[in-house]
Amino acid sequence: MAPMTMSPLAAWLASHHDWRTSMQIVALIVASIMIPVSLLVRRAPALASRPSAPSGDSVQADMTLAQALRSPQFIILLLTNFFCCATHSGPIIHTVSYAISCGIPLIAAVTIYSVEGVAGLGGRIAFGLMGDRFGAKRVLVLGLLAQAFGALGYVFVRELAAFYTVAALFGFIYAGTMPLYASLARENFPLRMMGTVIGGTAMAGSLGMATGPLAGGLIYDTFASYAWLYVGSWIMGLGAFLIALTFRPVTMVRPAPVPAQNLAL
Repeated sequence: MAPMTMSPLAAWLASHHDWRTSMQIVALIVASIMIPVSLLVRRAPALASRPSAPSGDSVQADMTLAQALRSPQFIILLLTNFFCCATHSGPIIHTVSYAISCGIPLIAAVTIYSVEGVAGLGGRIAFGLMGDRFGAKRVLVLGLLAQAFGALGYVFVRELAAFYTVAALFGFIYAGTMPLYASLARENFPLRMMGTVIGGTAMAGSLGMATGPLAGGLIYDTFASYAWLYVGSWIMGLGAFLIALTFRPVTMVRPAPVPAQNLAL
């Protein structure tokens, strides 16, 4: 919901105040909403009522944290999330500036990101439903491929209506892929280490989110054009797609049972 609400507000603030005052107002709004709401978070009822109950793990029940962090599945999730976030972060951050360079007014340009947010709201639900029905990995792989070409689509737009069309498609896809990482993590690692596994993948995603805008800014400063930013995002997106293709479910080899005669000894 934030792109639909905070983005227009930030644009309005920046138009009427200097950037320091704008940031202070945003910080005040964020603190006044997020801190009280965070106090309402409760432990899931099933876990709160049965803290010692089995977590539903089967094949992965014997996995140690060290095994999880060294597993190919965890490493692939890290790399995929990094390249995925690096793909969409550049377009997210720089598209407003790109639209302004095409002659679109600031307030109108900001609404492009708002359209991405509206579309992303539906994308998260739609991709989640498809992941439950067809498998998280399959939907994620196809989503990453579509995301790469969605980023490339910005190269070909100049008018506001065209920006809206690409933003709707791109926002629907990139937001839709994100919940699938948690689904893959839960399918392949025990519940007791979800904080570590999802925290690690989120860290990789945050590094990707930091890389995309920085690389995009350097590209623009070098070539005085945003075209290569979107081409670079397309390449990063293809990288995420190819890495995700290599993901295989975790298989744990259990120790062989001790023969009865050995137990007798």
